[in-house]
Amino acid sequence: MKIATINVNGIREAVGRGFLDWLAEQDADVICVQNLKAKSFELDDSILYPEGYEGYFLDAEQDGFSGVGIYCRKIPKAIMYGLGFPQCDHEARFLQADYDRFSIVSFLMPDGSDYAAKQAFMAQYQEYLSKMARKRREYIICGTWHIAHKTIDLENWADNQTTPGFKPEERAWMDQVFGPTGFIDTFREINRDAGEYTWWPKLDQDEPRSRQGGWRIDYQIVGPNLRRHVTDAWIDYDATFSEFAPLFVEYDLTL
Repeated sequence: MKIATINVNGIREAVGRGFLDWLAEQDADVICVQNLKAKSFELDDSILYPEGYEGYFLDAEQDGFSGVGIYCRKIPKAIMYGLGFPQCDHEARFLQADYDRFSIVSFLMPDGSDYAAKQAFMAQYQEYLSKMARKRREYIICGTWHIAHKTIDLENWADNQTTPGFKPEERAWMDQVFGPTGFIDTFREINRDAGEYTWWPKLDQDEPRSRQGGWRIDYQIVGPNLRRHVTDAWIDYDATFSEFAPLFVEYDLTL
């Protein structure tokens, strides 16, 4: 099973830059998308239902803001929209597709432009993550967490310790997610190298992304029971329809 996650940073703009052509070439079972910045009723059927996929979307109340989606080759048993607390649901930050053995989530953390709001979200989300960890169901949580966890996860980390996305309290929060809460960073199960990024705040489209300093703020996170099922993980640096790069993970699981 191959799962991709990508922050499109505006689905219509991404489509104009080749997102649908890219999607058709991936042979992925599930593709989670974030930051749609459009309501689903505004989108063409070619975006909602690309060939070979069923699309599911959660729209933010505010126009041109947030939004998450999941493209699935196999129709899920159920879809869960939101988490039940207003900041998450009104801003359309969590969408879950349930299959027999596990659930796949498309998730978008607040970016920190309103840092107090991000902290409030993190506190409520931590409660839900703790509940998820205690359930018998397995989860694959895909998306933009807007936090670089370790110093190897961004360029110029020393100059960014007071920047939202790398503040000590945010990194400590991620320590809890990957520590006592029990979740696993799948990418780091496969790749321990520095210099692997998924977002470039000052992206130069004329320069190869692998040569530019960025941040790794996109994750696929699983519980400990799925650790042994992670077989490969990589970042698609050639996809240029967003300031973010797609993150792929392969699992020896079937939908």
